[in-house]
Amino acid sequence: MIRAAILGASGYVGGELLRLLASHPAIEAGTLFGSSNAGQPVEALHPHLSLAYPGRAFDTYDAAKLAGHDLVFAALPHGETQKLADDLVGSGARIVDLGADFRLDEADVFERWYGEKHARPDLLGQFVYGLPELHREAIAKARFVAAPGCYPTAATLAIKPLVDAGAVETKGIIVDAASGVSGAGRSANAGTHFCSVDGSFRAYGLTRHRHTAEMELTSGAEVLFTPHLLPASRGILATCYARATGPCDPLAILRDAWAGEAFVHVGEALPETKWATGSNAAFVTARFDERTNTVVALAAIDNLGKGAAGQMIQCANLMFGLDEGAGLSRIGVYP
Repeated sequence: MIRAAILGASGYVGGELLRLLASHPAIEAGTLFGSSNAGQPVEALHPHLSLAYPGRAFDTYDAAKLAGHDLVFAALPHGETQKLADDLVGSGARIVDLGADFRLDEADVFERWYGEKHARPDLLGQFVYGLPELHREAIAKARFVAAPGCYPTAATLAIKPLVDAGAVETKGIIVDAASGVSGAGRSANAGTHFCSVDGSFRAYGLTRHRHTAEMELTSGAEVLFTPHLLPASRGILATCYARATGPCDPLAILRDAWAGEAFVHVGEALPETKWATGSNAAFVTARFDERTNTVVALAAIDNLGKGAAGQMIQCANLMFGLDEGAGLSRIGVYP
């Protein structure tokens, strides 16, 4: 078995990694780092995993404890992986990082969007962007992979084929997307309390949300991104608008682009977040509005699945030469 350490194992993404690894045929959970919850049993924070990890507890981070692991999943807050870079590189393990630290190619772009200098710009070029539908071969050869954010994953699946086909203009693409509250992480704040989100719907990060840089990098287009907080636990729904270069069939373009992809379903139906819950699936569709000469493309994913833990495992499967879908479901939990 491939032994995987998990950094941030006590968080929502860490819990989803543990859930998926519990039934993975070739990767097992090794040391579970959760320094702020060190010593607590897994079931204290992830009670749904009680039967899968009896007697397991979270551990304090120590670089020496990375020894003996073939793989490290880093599910840490932004900026934390940079601080551990020397430990991770020196461990000899393969790394799949979900943080934003190594997703962008250039240090100045990182500084512009994140408001701080990158601590390890020398490593930026060594991380492969971990969206398998775009970079499958590079991921399979990589030792370091930076898994995309949940918003960029949904937006890229919806708009990149349209940009590549020349069906839409590359300026002024609008991505209007909503995320479930779990995307904000386990730590509570005033904006994510039940009383704040229940029965409400709000935008945030206007014009300057840092995931914009990823969307522009992956799509090759100028993007105006507005995220919204969805009063639900999980899910991402991205609605993308682009000016058409002429009459087109965007649904056919998406079907051709993602034909044969095990986790991307392109269809006529308008996607709903619940369809993807608990899975690594993405549901995509598009329309051309002749009246306004606009293409509207939509994508729905589970922000903890294809937008986080599922995609991390999909990348790891490629890195170790396993079946790409090992341990992952194409089927959501409904209702």
